[in-house]
Amino acid sequence: MLYWIIFIGVAVVSWLVQANLKSKFEKYSRIPIPNGMTGREVAEKMLRDNGLYDVRVISTSGSLTDHYNPTNKTVNLSEDVYDSCSVAAAAVAAHECGHAVQHAHAYAPLKMRSALVPVVSFASNWVQWVILIGMFTIHVYPGVLLFGIALFAMTTLFSFITLPVEIDASRRAVNWLSEAGITNYTTHSTAVSALRSAAYTYVVAALGSLATLLYYVMVYLGRRE
Repeated sequence: MLYWIIFIGVAVVSWLVQANLKSKFEKYSRIPIPNGMTGREVAEKMLRDNGLYDVRVISTSGSLTDHYNPTNKTVNLSEDVYDSCSVAAAAVAAHECGHAVQHAHAYAPLKMRSALVPVVSFASNWVQWVILIGMFTIHVYPGVLLFGIALFAMTTLFSFITLPVEIDASRRAVNWLSEAGITNYTTHSTAVSALRSAAYTYVVAALGSLATLLYYVMVYLGRRE
């Protein structure tokens, strides 16, 4: 019973955080930055200021699909960010460039997360099926569910390793935005608020994954009852 209360609580909080992020992004997307730079221009300047001349800034389709790809060294900005001159676009662009700076400096948590990507990719593709089969065969083949728990544990570990990576990228972003004069005393707090809201989504996702993992562990341990 306690687990279900926690699980539902995490689900509700997750929905609220996602809704808050979407609302803030839409609101801050209407607030222009003082110098009128687009997300692409902000990203290119941050990369140059950090001595990164081998990283390209490109546009990618979709909304909130922004990411840094360490494989081909590209900062991928969504269409809503790439050509936008808003505070939200500047914050997102700087955040993704923060990942590029991490990569250049061999930031340990990022290296660890990158090393886990192949394992997590495999686990994500199979974990639902393995756990489903394990639930139905728990009294006959309990090892199947245990294997599923091990796979899910890898995705949970990945979620928690992601936290310092995202928080550090946001820290680098807000510091640079202020130092480079991209934001001023009226817009800087807005950029900070946008990135903080984004960080909350990763925290809630990690806690939700942990709650689900604990549930599967409880099911496995209670199989003989």
